[in-house]
Amino acid sequence: MVTAVTAQTSAATPATSSRASAISSDFQTFLLMLTTQMQNQDPLNPIDSSDYAVQLATFSGVEQQVKTNDLLESLATQMGLMGMAQFASWVGMEARAAAPAWFDGRAALTLSPNPPVQADRAVLVVRDATGAEVARSDIAVTGDPVEWAGTGATGAPLAAGQYSFYLESYKNGALLTDDMVEVYSAITEARGGADGTVLVLQGGASVASANITALRAPR
Repeated sequence: MVTAVTAQTSAATPATSSRASAISSDFQTFLLMLTTQMQNQDPLNPIDSSDYAVQLATFSGVEQQVKTNDLLESLATQMGLMGMAQFASWVGMEARAAAPAWFDGRAALTLSPNPPVQADRAVLVVRDATGAEVARSDIAVTGDPVEWAGTGATGAPLAAGQYSFYLESYKNGALLTDDMVEVYSAITEARGGADGTVLVLQGGASVASANITALRAPR
């Protein structure tokens, strides 16, 4: 599923029209003021024509700047939609990211721990959707993928739901880092917005496209 933030695009046209209308109104007011200024000038000390030229040039410059800003906004919106279209092909793929993952109660999840090179012990901590710890176990101090089968602290299978994974890395008993572990999750939707494309993962978690570190075909 691909969703575009159309409100932003549809709102751009009225906003642009409003600014154009304001410029037109301001220009009419400017001409009225300029005419009044010419009619009421001192005939013995008339205003230099170059002053009028400067005023006209200044207003024209402001008008052109506003039009340029409108054009840049339009281009930015179009580029954002083009970027979202590019990520549309990712829907249905599995993305690796440091985000909560949905466990269906059956298929194992692939985790990608990344302990520091100086660590001599790594502990995988699993938390449920409420943040409560449901499992803790030592794993190899390597960057090799880990298949998590969905077992709890007692070894019993956990219910389907959303889980987050953290890696506690130790050296000589001292905690070095406690980082969220990257995990593969299915992409269900791509959403375009002012801050770029956001990918929605199975289970409802969302992650910026820039934070996806790997893609693979669904297993």
